[in-house]
Amino acid sequence: MKLCYALRRGVYFPSQKDNFGEMPDRQHRAKYLKVVKAAGFDGVEVPIGGALRGDASDGAAEDFGAELRDAGLPVVCVRGGGPVAHPKEGPTVRARMKAVVQYAAAVGASVVNSTIVTPATLPDGPGAERRGESTSQGASRYASEADFVETARHLRDIGKQCGDLGIKLSIEIHQGSVADNSWSGLKLLDLIGLENVGVNPDLGNIFWQFDEPEETNEHAIVALATRSTYWHCKNLKKVYYPQLRKAIFLRVPLEDGDIDYRFAVSAMVAAGYSGYMSIEGANTGDQLSQDARSAAYARRLLREATA
Repeated sequence: MKLCYALRRGVYFPSQKDNFGEMPDRQHRAKYLKVVKAAGFDGVEVPIGGALRGDASDGAAEDFGAELRDAGLPVVCVRGGGPVAHPKEGPTVRARMKAVVQYAAAVGASVVNSTIVTPATLPDGPGAERRGESTSQGASRYASEADFVETARHLRDIGKQCGDLGIKLSIEIHQGSVADNSWSGLKLLDLIGLENVGVNPDLGNIFWQFDEPEETNEHAIVALATRSTYWHCKNLKKVYYPQLRKAIFLRVPLEDGDIDYRFAVSAMVAAGYSGYMSIEGANTGDQLSQDARSAAYARRLLREATA
């Protein structure tokens, strides 16, 4: 198992650019990439948003991919997604996902990661934040069989496009979607029925969707390990206000949070997972120092689990 850097904050002097998941622009990137490589990462995740705001041509993607490979940090995954089966937003999302897959092929990525979060049905109402409340709009517990079937139908089309290009599709377990825990993720995969389509068992998203999680992190990772094609890892400290039935969550380095990654890494290794452990970076402060700590901790756990 190798480490991927899923950065979340890209500020690096003198660049003040702080677009979620985007690294500094090219003129500031060489020194930045050396720091990331020295932290022990083997590749990077890139979001499609930045590419689509600029030049997303095959040539531009190939140049970007070559730049990162030369720095020893190839693009492992391109992150995209959206509500593929939504009656209003779905057509736009499906068209964008075609561009995501094509960009991933040109940049040299082996995985496309897709969320399928739906728009809030009651903006500013209970559960609209999809985090730390007793309800979460768009959650699988409220979904119908038709929601699953229609979502799977569109993801199957995207998965086939990925497969034709030798790319894996990873459906991120994510709050506010019909794939937000182990049972719903597995149900969706069974409906899709493609070998190159798996899940991204993001335990943090299960942990923070409700004020009390639907399942333990240990149960989720064991259930999903054999069906995983990519793996987001972040950790959180939960602060719960019982009188409000509300929890807030603080991002922390991997070894400092409430999710037991020693257990999770052991479960993934035991299941034969050979993909990337993708560390979601800090989004405040000196993110590179915090993320280097997470990488060192992850490598220690991997050594122990494979000894």
